[in-house]
Amino acid sequence: MDPVAFRLPFVGLPIYWYGVIVVICILVGCYVAAMEARRRGQNTDHIWNGVILVIIFGLIGARLYHVISSPQGLVRGFDYYLQHPVEILMIRQGGLGIFGAIAGGVLAVYIYARWQKLDFLTWVDIAAPGLALGQAIGRWGNFFNQELYGYPTTVPWGIPIDLRFRLPRFANLPETTRFHPTFLYESLWSVVSFVILMYLARRFGDRLLKGDLFLVYCVLYPLGRFLVEFQRPDAWMLGPMAAAQAISLLIMIAAVAILVYRHRRRPAAEAQPVDASVDG
Repeated sequence: MDPVAFRLPFVGLPIYWYGVIVVICILVGCYVAAMEARRRGQNTDHIWNGVILVIIFGLIGARLYHVISSPQGLVRGFDYYLQHPVEILMIRQGGLGIFGAIAGGVLAVYIYARWQKLDFLTWVDIAAPGLALGQAIGRWGNFFNQELYGYPTTVPWGIPIDLRFRLPRFANLPETTRFHPTFLYESLWSVVSFVILMYLARRFGDRLLKGDLFLVYCVLYPLGRFLVEFQRPDAWMLGPMAAAQAISLLIMIAAVAILVYRHRRRPAAEAQPVDASVDG
């Protein structure tokens, strides 16, 4: 696939499929969040008013995570950025990390909630299902960029990768070599996570504490990411384990511990359950 979707008339500026996909995933995620906010009786205007701040902080976080966690990237790594700090700003050249995007986005929600005097935990719960679905869509940007692929394979769903996009270790393999579509595995897992979160919000809303849904997301996504990392030949390794796997484990353990602690410490009568009613 050509990474360029089209070029702007007259100026010839390329518009990349990755950017188009990111815009789509943001809009879909916001739509799902607005639907969830409406179901809970919240003002949906906060979704569309706050999304600009979330995008800005999410981009900053995603870029910083990429710069820090790419010591030996295909073209650029951390050492390269140390020598060329201005290029940290060159997002159009590629390089965004989802963990950084999530951290930046959550920080933006916190700032917006404090500014508007909203309950932070309620709004991260509202955002969780849309975040999962947005990730499922956003991963297809990697398909157009021919990135986030795994090791060579003979499975029927293997994908070809042009020589210019291959890691050095795969450069001498035959042109017909197929690779695991790692992006697809993560996308499918994100769809599963979305379905689980939507089901929990509606089926067990009377048992959930504020913030529980987001904590469940913090278990689901890292679990999928931990497994997917086994098919990431470009992963940043910390000894025998990929850095993303270590981060995923820490997030999962923390989320599970907080969930268990909250539900063991607080009796059901004091739980302030999430409203599970559905409009109409």
